[in-house]
Amino acid sequence: MKRRFINIIVTYLPPRLTFVPYNKVSIQLYKMRMGKDVNIIGAWLNKWFYLLLSIGILVNATGLFITILDSDGTLYACIAKTIAQTNDFVNLKVQGQDWLDKPHFPFWMAAISYKVFGINTFAYKLPAFLFWAMGAVYTFLFANKFYGKSVAQLSVLMYVTATHLFISNNDVRAEPYLTGLLIGAVYHYYLASVTKKWVKDIAIASLYAGCALMTKGPFILIAIGGGFIIEWILKKEWNQFYSIKWLIAILLIFVFTLPELYCLYQQFDLHPEKVVFNRTGVSGVHFFWWDSQFGRFFNNGPIKGEGDKFFYLHTILWAFLPWSLLFYMSFGWKVWSIKVAPKLNEFITLGGGGLMFLVFSLSKFQLPHYLNILFPFFSIITAQFFLQVSMPVVVTIIRWVQYVLIVAMLLIMALLLIFYRPENYFLAIILFASTTTACLLLFNKDTLSEAFGKSFVAATGVYLFLNTCVYPSLMQYQAGSKAAVYVNNQFPDVVSATMFNENSYSFTFYTKKAIFFGNLDTLKSRAKQTPVIVYTNKQGLDSLKKIGFSTNIPRAFNFFHASELTGTFINYRTRESELKQHYVVKVAYR
Repeated sequence: MKRRFINIIVTYLPPRLTFVPYNKVSIQLYKMRMGKDVNIIGAWLNKWFYLLLSIGILVNATGLFITILDSDGTLYACIAKTIAQTNDFVNLKVQGQDWLDKPHFPFWMAAISYKVFGINTFAYKLPAFLFWAMGAVYTFLFANKFYGKSVAQLSVLMYVTATHLFISNNDVRAEPYLTGLLIGAVYHYYLASVTKKWVKDIAIASLYAGCALMTKGPFILIAIGGGFIIEWILKKEWNQFYSIKWLIAILLIFVFTLPELYCLYQQFDLHPEKVVFNRTGVSGVHFFWWDSQFGRFFNNGPIKGEGDKFFYLHTILWAFLPWSLLFYMSFGWKVWSIKVAPKLNEFITLGGGGLMFLVFSLSKFQLPHYLNILFPFFSIITAQFFLQVSMPVVVTIIRWVQYVLIVAMLLIMALLLIFYRPENYFLAIILFASTTTACLLLFNKDTLSEAFGKSFVAATGVYLFLNTCVYPSLMQYQAGSKAAVYVNNQFPDVVSATMFNENSYSFTFYTKKAIFFGNLDTLKSRAKQTPVIVYTNKQGLDSLKKIGFSTNIPRAFNFFHASELTGTFINYRTRESELKQHYVVKVAYR
């Protein structure tokens, strides 16, 4: 009786008054009623998809040429630089010291890129960008497999315009690698789960999973496997739990992770005398399997943090712009669909994304960019919901929510123009005016697809504004990289350089001089033989003079930690009060 009643509702009520169907019969009726609406959005996507996708990729690619941001980005770039220069792919070193924090894979990729393109910004960022693009491809493939072309297209467009994915293509760390590897592994494991010819897909997926472990550690297996476990439980596919293919997958993941374990064993386990985290006897293998992940989660490892259970709930609000509010609705709808249509949906995206989100929220060590790896899942969930919406009131709410977000993004551009005052001010004005005009003139029909188009235009306009105006202007205050370029150009006869009373990974990376590290005695010894370039701060410069070093006229550079912006710095009227002075000086010691 209940099912018959629902079928009558689906059959006779207007399609925009129905929502998620209840059973197989009502599903077919629902699809028939919704076909016209879905086809309208599908036609819009077919018209605009390739143009919008190209714009999204190109805008993200503008970050490939922006100076690497201190300090994590330049730290990782320095590690890869050392690998490329020494051809030592086993030992990770930072300024001559053993380094145990992140696994090897991203550094290997960057080092190989250096070998091909030279040691520069583009070479460091390119491999990460390619793995991000890999994530876009697999997001499309996964969504297309379950929901068809329209959802796949929409998912990819959301993926390429998610704010923190864009940021990570400029401020490159491990997340672009991890994002592509994660969704790639999930896609191939899914293919293996539904076909008898599963050997190739198990091998590819396990290779991706192994590389993901060598990028971030074993916690990534929760994001890869958690969705499948929840999917099988909800759909009662109990036979999957004792299939031999998954045992083979686990063994292959372990095999593909062996290079990482070998390197850690060689660098640390064979050398218990090394001082790491202010103690000796540190096992690199133990750190990889436990301290780097579970130690951070329980906050009892060598690297600690302070967790807030609601941190990621509000982080999504800006990190997944301009689709964040739409995602909140989508996630609730997806959870509700477990009860309404348990066999209609896939729950890999919900399980993998939701379970990992919960793990992140309960962890004591939290950073915004950790969420990036879940954005392929979030994009698919949001795109599916977007194409399912039919109730007029919900459609209206979504349209106005997106319009509010568009206005907010344009307002951010306006405020940066007024208060930040990028160096290329004329270009900034042109980009702001162009983005605003495009949002007003393009996609003006009162439909969801047109609201999506406006949101896409606003997001890419803001991102282009940031990468061409704001970030390049901001890099003028990254003293280390500016000083390195100055040294490379002005002191061709000086062979070596060092840092005194100040540490800068950006100076270490961008200088072409032979950097040496040590104490004051090391500096004195070097400076007795030949002049040395020293990067230092005001206190360090005064100390060098008092100690007896002879110096040329120092060159000063404005310094502000570009990754820790404050309102005082952003406001050009008060910026000067936030700036410090760093110096480059040529010294000798007699």
